[in-house]
Amino acid sequence: MEGRMAGVVSLPRESSSVEEGMLKGDLVRELVARKERGEGVKRIARELGVDRKTVRRWLRLGGWQPRRRQSRRRPVEQFAEFIARRGPEVGWNGVVLHRELAGLGFTGSYQQVQRYLKPYRAQRKWAKLATMRFETGPGEQAQVDYGQLRVWIGERLETVQLFVLTLGYSRRLFTYAYRNEKLASLLDGHERAFRHFGGVTLSCLYDNPRTLVLGGSENRVVWHPLFEDFARYYGFTPHACQPYRARTKGQVESGVKYVKRNALAGRRFTSWEELNGWLERWSGEIADVRLHGTTHERPLDRFAREQLTPWGSRPPYRYERVRIRRVANDALVAVGAARYSVPAEYVGMVVSVQESAEYYEFCHQAKLIARHQKAARHSLVMEPAHYTGRLRVSRAAALPPAPRFDPNFGQLGEVMVRDLALYEAASQNQGGDAQ
Repeated sequence: MEGRMAGVVSLPRESSSVEEGMLKGDLVRELVARKERGEGVKRIARELGVDRKTVRRWLRLGGWQPRRRQSRRRPVEQFAEFIARRGPEVGWNGVVLHRELAGLGFTGSYQQVQRYLKPYRAQRKWAKLATMRFETGPGEQAQVDYGQLRVWIGERLETVQLFVLTLGYSRRLFTYAYRNEKLASLLDGHERAFRHFGGVTLSCLYDNPRTLVLGGSENRVVWHPLFEDFARYYGFTPHACQPYRARTKGQVESGVKYVKRNALAGRRFTSWEELNGWLERWSGEIADVRLHGTTHERPLDRFAREQLTPWGSRPPYRYERVRIRRVANDALVAVGAARYSVPAEYVGMVVSVQESAEYYEFCHQAKLIARHQKAARHSLVMEPAHYTGRLRVSRAAALPPAPRFDPNFGQLGEVMVRDLALYEAASQNQGGDAQ
């Protein structure tokens, strides 16, 4: 008994199922061969020990075929469209998606959601690693972005918005510091960069800034209409990189980091003018003459082969954001949550206020009457020349008499007031008596 038991080899479940399939395949081939020799179904079934219905089914199929497993649809797959759209917005976070799916009627577990997200996460990982580097020809493209950091200016730690425009071919960059990321600042940054380089590229690439991109429609970017007019004026085509794929415009991202870490690390400035003056010198004296790690050339040398569209003699783009204000009695005009002076003779008159990136210009009937640099909110900016010959010294109102019967102040009653000469004479007499 033990000898027979020792000779029995137990097969793993997987191997047993494979062997069972092979035996079934041999049996089916046998009954097909018997049928081809002219034997009847009844005889084949009797001799092989198989039901006649089974024999007929295999003969109808013409041979052995493995059984196909029917894959059941997982409950989470009912929400595949929602997951594909919502996933990138939450970074494929399984906890968040499971909570939101439960609100949509999903009754499965968190582990089911995690297993479903696994291919998406793997694809996202490889997408980050496998970023394709692309090069652009001379004069073809510039890349634009903003970077934010905190910089000491005077005695205050200010939030600075860095505008960076990098030429794709030569890697020359232009950078300028602004107080905000408004449309006026972006347009001003472009014009300063074009003037700095002496020309314009055929296209500019952006990372979908909310100031410029209003949305998307049918795979088409909807640009701010004023920015579209600005691009037509200078003759370049704007492009937006793919959402969630900012790495596809990697030259700018490196440019922003380079400015932060090289030009501004540990620096302190007395004013915004000094900050931008330093950025201009740094661009020419350091950034332009370094040996670039990708091109292995100095950006300034490579720029000699850059083929920009000439700037020409066209005047700067006029960013017309006009406000209408009435001059108050103190010759001040309220705009941008601050107040600015104009010549006093315009008190009570209506003026127009034109805004640029850094200044407000105040005009009356197309005549420029005042120009002020933008100030912080709730500031008061006054030019003394605006009040020349107009200032009146107001007469101080007569002071009310001091209370004479306040029980908390000295003695009750009216304080007697005497001439100081009497006190001086009294003191001299006392001195004489003492002698």
